[in-house]
Amino acid sequence: MTFHEIRFPASLSFGSVGGPERRTELVQLANGFEERNTPWAHSRRRYDAGLGMRSLDDIETLIAFFEARRGQLHGFRWKDWSDYKSCAPSKSPGFRDCVIGTGDGETRAFQLIKTYRSGDEGYDRPITKPVADSVRAGVDAAELVRGVHWEVDETTGVVTFTDAPDEGVEVSAGFEFDVPVRFDIDRIQTSVASFQAGEVPDVPIVEIRV
Repeated sequence: MTFHEIRFPASLSFGSVGGPERRTELVQLANGFEERNTPWAHSRRRYDAGLGMRSLDDIETLIAFFEARRGQLHGFRWKDWSDYKSCAPSKSPGFRDCVIGTGDGETRAFQLIKTYRSGDEGYDRPITKPVADSVRAGVDAAELVRGVHWEVDETTGVVTFTDAPDEGVEVSAGFEFDVPVRFDIDRIQTSVASFQAGEVPDVPIVEIRV
């Protein structure tokens, strides 16, 4: 399977529904207690793109995109309008939004991550599809210049510094990002009469690991 570095039309994904899912294995014990475990280190997101269709022109755009991806065969980028920034939705990304690592004097490459925190608990989500020209990065609370002090691979989300950050200093970044996904079906069924009557096609989208 290959990945196409193209985003599903953002105007269509705007009306979609979806979000993260987890897989938890529950074992009910004889004494009434239960044991819980998960085989997944990271959540996976699912969406329904069908709800974003507002016109027959949108349906045509969807079908063209689906055909160009060969159904489930090729992955693509997806803008999750409810979660596409390293900061709050109402703010602009800043270089101190997320700590992506700590310098050791040798490491130059750092994976972008977004940290979700609630109370004392947190989850670090790897970000592999940052949006072009949206990434900002800094070291030790000082913003650095892209192209001079660092570069980012926008297909992997890896930030590489020209010089390795000193030992113990905080490495941080801010960004917008897409979700790597694929269609979760190999068939789209549409009907002009049904669409005009208010029915929309079912177009499931699922996150993939890249």
